[in-house]
Amino acid sequence: MKLKVLVVAGDGIGPEVTAEAVRILRSVAELGGHDFEFREAVIGGAAIKAHGTPLPESTLEAALESDAVLLGAVGSNEFNALPPDKRPEAGLLQIRQALGGYGNLRPAFAWPSLAVNSPLKPEVTDGADIIFVRELLGGLYFGQPREWNRETNSAYNTMRYTRDEIVRVARVAFELAGSRRQKVTSVDKANVLETSQLWRATVTEVAKDYPGIALDHQYVDSFAMHLMNIPRNFDVVLTENLFGDILSDEAAVITGSLGMLPSATVGGKVNLYEPVHGSAPDIAGKGLANPLGAILTGAMLLRHSAGLDQDAQAIETAVRKVLEAGYRTADLVRGESKQKLTTQEMGQKVFEALNEIIDRSQALHAV
Repeated sequence: MKLKVLVVAGDGIGPEVTAEAVRILRSVAELGGHDFEFREAVIGGAAIKAHGTPLPESTLEAALESDAVLLGAVGSNEFNALPPDKRPEAGLLQIRQALGGYGNLRPAFAWPSLAVNSPLKPEVTDGADIIFVRELLGGLYFGQPREWNRETNSAYNTMRYTRDEIVRVARVAFELAGSRRQKVTSVDKANVLETSQLWRATVTEVAKDYPGIALDHQYVDSFAMHLMNIPRNFDVVLTENLFGDILSDEAAVITGSLGMLPSATVGGKVNLYEPVHGSAPDIAGKGLANPLGAILTGAMLLRHSAGLDQDAQAIETAVRKVLEAGYRTADLVRGESKQKLTTQEMGQKVFEALNEIIDRSQALHAV
């Protein structure tokens, strides 16, 4: 398998966690005989400092020439005084739009070894396994017109969707459900918003093409409550852009830390992969960041851009084994007697566990 990956580490803890994900991907390539080529480029605050723009043309060109883009995190408080379209976060929105990925996949599942980390009771989280399918190129984040008028002290954004935008992301959700537990929950606010009324009607129409998949609709406010009370009831959750952003972050309560959540953006010219957590500038460079979200994002890259599902599973198993052995980064320590590791030390433990898993697998195949 040949794969060209552009690494855009970004800001804050982005370079630290991305380095660990790349180390794991290099190990997979070496042990599996694959040819992975890694190139680097800048985005966000790092790009502003180097090029005066949050998304240099050279970065975008390199991204479009790649098979996948692995991103760390974007954002830095030192740029807060800039206009919104000049801040680091603008680079993230721009690369998402340019690559064209409209389906953002965000898994959230309960790790038994991290049950104590969740404020929810273990009997609530046990067995929870959800994947959010968030529409990524429409809604309030991209709708026009938009403005903050400082003279009139008013501001507005536009939430806008077309039927075609909804159809294509709904199909991603239903296809995923077909390989999982055969259930899609569509989240909207159809009792108030016209965009949600279009959303509900369109998703209901698409569901007719998937007779084996159960569909239910939830208002966003009631779903937020049910997500914390009965997370096991949900399989694939389909949402528009803003709702998906908020709800998938809320789901970190199930896993015990935002640092555990990976994501993949699919459907465009080149898939984009990034952990859900932000740049966390307050802990950048201190070795406190949790690299597991980035490492699991690397597993999603192998699954969705390389078709290497077994290698992706091996990474996920390695993460599980490391957690079961009691190893924790600072965000995962909850008073119990656990072995607290730095970012690099945690990456090394996953690296060692992965090598052992792949070596054992190759030995079994050789028998």
